[in-house]
Amino acid sequence: MSASIALPARRISDLLSSGLDARAKSKREAMNQPRTDEDQELVARTQSGDASAFDQLVIKYTPRLYGLVYNMTSNHEDTNDLLQDIFSKAYKAIRGFRGKSSFYTWIHSIAVNMTLNFLKKRGRRFQLSLDDVDAGVQNDKEFMELTATSSPVREADLSELQRRLNEAMMKLSDEHRAVVTMFHIQGMPHAEISKILRVSEGTVRSRLFYANRQLQNYLDEFRKNPVS
Repeated sequence: MSASIALPARRISDLLSSGLDARAKSKREAMNQPRTDEDQELVARTQSGDASAFDQLVIKYTPRLYGLVYNMTSNHEDTNDLLQDIFSKAYKAIRGFRGKSSFYTWIHSIAVNMTLNFLKKRGRRFQLSLDDVDAGVQNDKEFMELTATSSPVREADLSELQRRLNEAMMKLSDEHRAVVTMFHIQGMPHAEISKILRVSEGTVRSRLFYANRQLQNYLDEFRKNPVS
């Protein structure tokens, strides 16, 4: 972190830990978009020099941003490092934040862009864990049928399914994986994703269509050739 940042690295690290503790208490609440008016007040206070207000923003947004970044990197250490960089960049840039978009969209844009840049520079690929898939995917009819009963064979099937999904996700471009993460795992609507990525909703839909097709192809192959 730059020495010019008012918040030291250790302080941000402690705040990230606080945010993760909050995530453990209420993961589902963390998935909901925070109230804009509360964010506006905290942003205004931060811009006026109140560092404690930014502390509150860090704690509030750590749970969701952690999930976003982790599902794009599949590495806890990289995620923690990126979160510190993301919040450091946000703190440096917040004086220039004019509220043309919500703080929610602004901080997610920083997070996605920095993570995409990280992936491109490092050539990292992330793996999609079934434990992190949201209720929308878990309620899929075929997924429910597959997980309806438990047996050694079915457990082997689930392990193979996860491996196949991981392989499919690794074949997607960084941009397609980002959209899949935001839509299927984070539960963001198309409109919000388009604002974060600064692309049209049509582009978001086309990327999702392509990515879902690839994932479906792998799933179809798995159903035709299950573990025996």
